Amino acid sequence: MKNAVTELLISESEAIGALVGRIEAPILKAADLLYNCKGRVIVMGLGKSGLIGRKIAATLSSTGTSSFFIHAADALHGDLGTVTELDCVLFLSKSGNTGEVLSLLPPIKRLGVSIIAITSEPASELGKEADVVLDIGVSSEAEPIGIVPTTSTTVMLAVGDALAVALMIRRGFTREAFAQFHPGGNLGHLLRHVSEVMHTGKAVPIVGPEATVLEGIVVMSAERLGHVIVAGENRVIGIFSDGDLRRMLQAHPHEDVVGMPIIDFCTRNPKVIGPDAIVEEAIRMMETSKISALPVVERDKLLGLVHLHDLLENKVV
Repeated sequence: MKNAVTELLISESEAIGALVGRIEAPILKAADLLYNCKGRVIVMGLGKSGLIGRKIAATLSSTGTSSFFIHAADALHGDLGTVTELDCVLFLSKSGNTGEVLSLLPPIKRLGVSIIAITSEPASELGKEADVVLDIGVSSEAEPIGIVPTTSTTVMLAVGDALAVALMIRRGFTREAFAQFHPGGNLGHLLRHVSEVMHTGKAVPIVGPEATVLEGIVVMSAERLGHVIVAGENRVIGIFSDGDLRRMLQAHPHEDVVGMPIIDFCTRNPKVIGPDAIVEEAIRMMETSKISALPVVERDKLLGLVHLHDLLENKVV
């Protein structure tokens, strides 16, 4: 049993490795075709290949290429009506001779739609009709009886991922663009802009440079953020934290320091972040600098405060 599992994993990894050096050029050609497609990318397949097609369509859609999956059997019974002459079709079929897929070729060709095929048989009927063939090069499956889709679907998925990545690069797709399509969950939260999660207005603890330590403590305690920003004319001068307060009291145990100017004890020229930065960047800055709050500044103007606890609590587990 263990040997069979090991052999399957080795076989699948070798099949993917065998793509290197021969699949790149066709994938780039396919990416160019899809990049220039004026409509949507319609992914079609049947059985296990169809299931892989669903994932490829979802990956394309989430990375800037409008795409959706149609089951080949459903396409034969009316769903083909969703395909227009502006679209491109991506077929998945290991043999390239699946009956349902071949039945779709004449009406799709009549529309003048470009066709990309992911198959292990470039000389098949599907391969002959396709504008671009992505040959997965899998002649047999890795499991004991040699017919259950395993290696072929694994390699199809890898080819689909490579195609999506090539399109991402061609489109100049960024993390910020990715965030537009993923507003939910941890990923969506980490890709939100700081301006969406920062404290603003009266919720920002601020005192002027003439304020005393006591006045700073009062404001800091009222807003419960463990920090107070020292600012003049809406420009950040420094930041005073509850950690600064503890260190101040330890350094001056016998002095009445609460009546002294807070500016003497605050951290001058603190690290700040812009409103268009993403939450992930803010968290990384805080963890690297071992701080828990960042003033949000744009063109030297104070806009708000973002706190590490808020960022972590807002994450969806």
